[in-house]
Amino acid sequence: MRVDILSREYPPNVYGGAGVHVAELTRALRALPGTEVRVRAFDDPVAEEGTTGYAVPAGLEEANAALRTLGVDLLMARDVADGGADLVHSHTWYANLGGHLGGLLAGIPHVISAHSLEPLRPWKAEQLGGGYAVSSMAEKVAYEGAAGIIAVSAGMRSDILRSYPGVDPARVHVVHNGIDSARWERDTSPAAAEFVRSQGLDPEARTAVFLGRITRQKGLPYLLRALRSVDDDVQVVLLAGAPDTPEIEREVIGLVDELRADRGEGAAPVVWIGEMLPRDKVIAVLSHATVFLCPSVYEPLGIVNLEAMACGLPVVATATGGIPEVVVDGETGWLVPIEQVDDGTGTPVDEDRFVADLGAAVVAALADPEEARRRGEAGRRRAVESFSWSTIAERTLEVYSAVLEGRPPRL
Repeated sequence: MRVDILSREYPPNVYGGAGVHVAELTRALRALPGTEVRVRAFDDPVAEEGTTGYAVPAGLEEANAALRTLGVDLLMARDVADGGADLVHSHTWYANLGGHLGGLLAGIPHVISAHSLEPLRPWKAEQLGGGYAVSSMAEKVAYEGAAGIIAVSAGMRSDILRSYPGVDPARVHVVHNGIDSARWERDTSPAAAEFVRSQGLDPEARTAVFLGRITRQKGLPYLLRALRSVDDDVQVVLLAGAPDTPEIEREVIGLVDELRADRGEGAAPVVWIGEMLPRDKVIAVLSHATVFLCPSVYEPLGIVNLEAMACGLPVVATATGGIPEVVVDGETGWLVPIEQVDDGTGTPVDEDRFVADLGAAVVAALADPEEARRRGEAGRRRAVESFSWSTIAERTLEVYSAVLEGRPPRL
């Protein structure tokens, strides 16, 4: 089987969970016998056989970001049509229209992996302006025309059917995200500890870590308010960059400054690392932490939680989206309840209550390091046993076969 995978992100240009997913899925699919995978990605992906990069077409370099994206999609669609694939598989709205048009031109099925949904990210209007209407249009057209849609969680499947009622439920399959547990595992070597020290941290101290982009869906402002509840001797590490807008960046800067001021002189540090660290450095930080924090208000699955679990960290996370399918409350972490406004923003109905509940869960996780260690070990086992990329590649191949043969999905 020949498959064309279309993606905005591909190594080394990986900015979030979708990019990690595409890279790992491609590697695992290419390892399966009888499967040929070609990747078509934005910009300059890694030089490897079967992978092609696409720049924004001439004349669109200064256009709205959404129009630049559609320009690349047209180039991808042209090459899908000429490439001889049996099936085209696109990831995120950035590449969805390219997959849709390429599939139509080539007369082949188009499969989408749903990592997020534009109707559930209305704050993107702050970032894209009128381009948000364009991205929403592109996603809607692609979803309603797709031969198959892969949801990364059962929660995400429900979101798809609610957001796009015109989609036939029989076309929506569930295949979870995965983790390479051989590449993500605890590292307490002297070199890892030395990196932690180089960031002004004590490798032996109680430490809470957040990792994610500075975007509304990740809930970082709520977390920064909640962290005022923790003891002053707890180190806080924010691996947080790529702000969506100047407004949310200013908000986070202000909240970090307030948190540091509230903790007073002599308190453990609040360390904010804004650049994207290489995997080995992220692992070093996770391996010397007590708890991982995921305050997201929108998260289809949360591959970042799997990465932390694979490194033996327990997780405090919001009980929303696909997170409860990964983090087991009382076993691999602490889930924080949330009642959300039904307007697509994910905003808590009672923000103060959510902040208080989040803070209480973080305090509980830090209060008993032995229990945190036990839940972290359980998380590692769960990541290894239930979320391997080889299993996910096989399930994805089953979806491809079902789409090509017109069979119903296995949910």
